[in-house]
Amino acid sequence: MATLKQAFRIASSFQPPCPWRHIRLFSSRTTGQQTEKSVPYQKTLKEEAPQGQGPTKPVPASADVVVVGGGSLGCQTTYHLAKMGVTNVVLLERDRLTSGTTWHTAGLLWQLRPSDVEVELLAHTRTVVSQDLEQETGLHTGWIQNGGLFIASNKQRLDEYKRLMSLGKVYGIESYVLSPGETKDLYPLMNVDDLYGTLYVPKDGTMDPAGTCMTLARAATARGALVIENCPVIGIELREDDMGARRVAAVVTDHGTIQTPCVVNCMGVWAQSLGKMAGVNVPLVAMHHAYVVTERIEGIQNMPNVRDHDTSVYLRLQGDALSVGGYESNPIFWEEVLDKFAFGLFDLDWDVFTQHIEGAINRVPVLEKTGIKSTVCGPESFTADHKPLMGEAPEVRGFFLGCGFNSAGMMLGGGCGKELAHWIIHGYPEKDMYGYDIRRFHHSLTNNNRWIRERSHESYAKNYSVVFPYDEPLAGRNMRKDPLHEELLQQGCVFQERHGWERPGWFHPKSEAPVLEYDYYGAYDQTPHEDYEYNRLLSDEYTFDFPPHHNVIRNECLTCRNALAVFDMSYFGKFYLVGPEAKRAADWLFTADVSKPPGATVYTCMLNMRGGVESDLTVSAIDPGTQDSALAPAFEGDGYYLAIGGAVAQHNWSHIMTVLQDKKFQCQLIDQSEQLGMISIQGPYSRAVLQEVLETDLSNEAFPFSTHKLVKAAGCTVRAMRLSFVGEMGWELHVPKEHCVRVYRSVMKAGARHGIINAGYRAIDSLSIEKGYRHWHADLRPDDTPLEAGLAFTCKLKTHTPFLGREAIEAQKAAGIFRRLVCFTTDEKVPMFGLEAIFRNGKAVGHIRRADFGHAINKTIAYGYIRDPDGGPVSLDFVKSGEYTLERMGVPYAAKAHTRTPFDPENKRVKGIY
Repeated sequence: MATLKQAFRIASSFQPPCPWRHIRLFSSRTTGQQTEKSVPYQKTLKEEAPQGQGPTKPVPASADVVVVGGGSLGCQTTYHLAKMGVTNVVLLERDRLTSGTTWHTAGLLWQLRPSDVEVELLAHTRTVVSQDLEQETGLHTGWIQNGGLFIASNKQRLDEYKRLMSLGKVYGIESYVLSPGETKDLYPLMNVDDLYGTLYVPKDGTMDPAGTCMTLARAATARGALVIENCPVIGIELREDDMGARRVAAVVTDHGTIQTPCVVNCMGVWAQSLGKMAGVNVPLVAMHHAYVVTERIEGIQNMPNVRDHDTSVYLRLQGDALSVGGYESNPIFWEEVLDKFAFGLFDLDWDVFTQHIEGAINRVPVLEKTGIKSTVCGPESFTADHKPLMGEAPEVRGFFLGCGFNSAGMMLGGGCGKELAHWIIHGYPEKDMYGYDIRRFHHSLTNNNRWIRERSHESYAKNYSVVFPYDEPLAGRNMRKDPLHEELLQQGCVFQERHGWERPGWFHPKSEAPVLEYDYYGAYDQTPHEDYEYNRLLSDEYTFDFPPHHNVIRNECLTCRNALAVFDMSYFGKFYLVGPEAKRAADWLFTADVSKPPGATVYTCMLNMRGGVESDLTVSAIDPGTQDSALAPAFEGDGYYLAIGGAVAQHNWSHIMTVLQDKKFQCQLIDQSEQLGMISIQGPYSRAVLQEVLETDLSNEAFPFSTHKLVKAAGCTVRAMRLSFVGEMGWELHVPKEHCVRVYRSVMKAGARHGIINAGYRAIDSLSIEKGYRHWHADLRPDDTPLEAGLAFTCKLKTHTPFLGREAIEAQKAAGIFRRLVCFTTDEKVPMFGLEAIFRNGKAVGHIRRADFGHAINKTIAYGYIRDPDGGPVSLDFVKSGEYTLERMGVPYAAKAHTRTPFDPENKRVKGIY
């Protein structure tokens, strides 16, 4: 039996001819399928029935929901649907339960992640597999609580773990930062000579795929669900409703057709094939993912599972042995996904896997002389941001996704299965699932194979990298460029990627920093870029301290506050809602009263049924254009111009379209995001400068705050809107794309003698938090209500006009607010980025959602929701009466709570009062 050390020597000495080496690493075509499929579980489900027999139960004629795929997500979703009362649910599995990717998964569960939502999802999975299922069925799922240990070989890694520890305190998750000596006491077989420290979570553990899924199926069946194995799906039937929306009508199998309004795609690696049956894009890729199982190791029993992120290796306890795996820089793509691959594995490519061996042997030296009992290399699905794909597909109503789990389907399955079930039943999840929602990706990206492949590779290769606040992808860039892209690039713009757009992050005027074509980090015989300025600047930002360009951002912010700055916000979503019933639709969609005369602009929210904020945006009433154009469309009836943050434009589009279809409003939603640029000029001198550019009176009387009009700028017609997202006097110019450069240059020329500068979104983040403006999906999410977020003023509760979510808001107002968004500042100038724990009078009451440094007030500013630990309402008096600390990486900092914004609380500056 070969040892890990021998395998390393063999693989490193084998050098195949160059052409074959390139193909073999990049593609699975030369990698055979194993005939012996040995995984380290005592039981799998592959032997329970002969292959090829008919369905295990008769196929029903109809169902409320059909779940396709019997792995972790399919079983969890079916179980939670049944538990929530949907008894007419059918789970279809083409072979046996777990036969796709679930059966060979490592089954690890780590409770702490750099996301509050993921912490909650993992907690629910843990509760389901360790308690609920056994109580309901009397069967043991195979849950083993042996703890988890995260390894830090440097200060930055330990800082990341300390951030997780602070967040864990809010959720009551027991964890400890251990010294190397304490780590050695806990895990005697570990080499700690190169350790900086570790994070130990005693209640982490391991799940058994077969035990968990069989128990889920048993529990779901007991509640009325129908689980049918050996029943492949061969088609999806659709219908078109009277609003022109395509909807699921039926699921077709070889053994019968099931009439249903809802299908759930839980097919993992094979999810794209089901999507194609319905015309739904499923942006994932299939890759080989491997681990090896060692022979018996004396003294390893009862040791915690280990993640050594810096060497990209995990060590999973397997009784008296270890499973060793990780994430490579050159994973093998499964180019041709085979339909018939039940309980299938690939031959392990040692040349790819070898990179894990040195790290594993270094961490647990006894592995050098330990034999390998089996190798496991199976297919897994991976996505562009290493997050799952969930929610209703934008293309087809009633077609839900629950796939793309990036080798984490077991540990996320319980939490995600519950949220998906709630989504299907109620139309929205309970938690903020935007980070998993398929609508987070623009429709132009979900069928772009190059983008999907590049981003999925990078996300896979960087899976164990430190999650830094200002990281940006290098893959899949330059997909969407606004009209000012080249102009700003020449002026030193360092771009960020959002929703496929390249948007200005900050400006580095010393040199240009273009984003180059993706080099796969040198994998697959790609030549890595040398002297890559953008990558160098990005790498400099990899810190949990103030970044090295902190003073550059400071200059952009203070110039905006004291003179003026130009922000290219062209990536914003720009929609028109027009038609005979546009007013009815607007009244229902928007929380604020948008029944204003043309020329008025209103800041408003859109809600879901529980009152959660699905969006915040500006809505401007408009007159019909005399000629149909991107700037002024021709229409009959009423019309509104919607300006929405570009990173969430697809989410907004889908939300609005869903409401229009469900309520059958006779109106149109038109997307002109690509056709219009958006240039924002902000600061005390903005009026003086723009008065030279715009052919209209910009006085307060003639052009008050929150109004808009069509005007001439540098000879071009633009829509000027007096608005601000940074808290200064300023105007947004919405410009046809062909005129953007001309208008921009005119503004820069007029502003030169006033000290005008370019500024980016890093400055916007700082300026907006200083002013107390909300960022959707940071301090404002679908699980927050306007009342909790301090946005009650956006709700037309004094009118009798119904709007989506109104009943929930009225009920909350009557019952009291039990959580509230609070602004904090610290006198100590310490960087914060979110996830810091909030303590009130010594008790954990919440965590920071969003934080930044306020340069005008010269303080750290942080926003987070707090609760009363005794369960009472959170009034303003409750907020004011507490003494607060914010815990950053285990260190508490005294903080002051504010009930008003700490900068310009009277809101004078946006009105031009300086």
